[in-house]
Amino acid sequence: MFYEKNKDVKASFDTVVQQGALNYRSKEMPIWCPGCGDFAIAQALVEALNELAIPPKDVAIGSGIGCSGRFPVFIKCYGFHGVHGRALPLATGMKLGNEKLTVFAMGGDGDGLSIGAGHFPHAARRNININYFLFDNSIYALTKGQTSPTADTGTVSKTTPFGSLDNPLNPVLLSLSYGSTFVARAFSGYHHEMKNLMIKAIQHEGFSFLHILTPCVVFNKQKTYELYYDRCKPLPKSHKKSSFDQAMKCAQNQKTLYTGVFYQNSRAALQ
Repeated sequence: MFYEKNKDVKASFDTVVQQGALNYRSKEMPIWCPGCGDFAIAQALVEALNELAIPPKDVAIGSGIGCSGRFPVFIKCYGFHGVHGRALPLATGMKLGNEKLTVFAMGGDGDGLSIGAGHFPHAARRNININYFLFDNSIYALTKGQTSPTADTGTVSKTTPFGSLDNPLNPVLLSLSYGSTFVARAFSGYHHEMKNLMIKAIQHEGFSFLHILTPCVVFNKQKTYELYYDRCKPLPKSHKKSSFDQAMKCAQNQKTLYTGVFYQNSRAALQ
């Protein structure tokens, strides 16, 4: 088994359970590769749910495919592991079926910005009170390393051996243009900040979008921890999250990858 061979990873999750996160961790251990940023995302969500004291019975997760797809299995809550690109319709249905639930849509850059891209603008413009966490490693990792919608121009992969000719999508810009009422970005290497952004997203009344940069250490040798530690910086202290224009300007900066809350407003939510 994976975790018998990787005792350090297993031990870290055992420690989480011992420290009181048992109510939010399932007995199933994640099967991601050692070093994957998704481990930090799972841990941050456990800590966020702990701090907010939301009962597991009141939490529901919808997911699609890819490395993020099995996320509902690792959290003790209601969950639905769906098909490619359908995390948002699943989450929407859960919320409309029971408005008391705290609902998450968990999806990757491939899952959410390719076949699932058509669902994104409609969930955002309707301002459905759900949380959309997009795990972005800029590669199709589960299928062993093909170029994804957020891969940089020139990326060499199994589908682009001579380098990708496509321009990458910008998830934060997309979310802003679609009318999301909460738009933020986190980096899985900055654990405390990511957890706090999750809490803010959950507390927001309306459609919350959190773009999470999470390196794939096996198949993406360009978008690395080193690159993100160098380029990820907090939004300027002068940034006003109520300013759509400032949010758009900061989101367009690709040399500095700003983290934090880009934009938030209180437009009426569709419960």
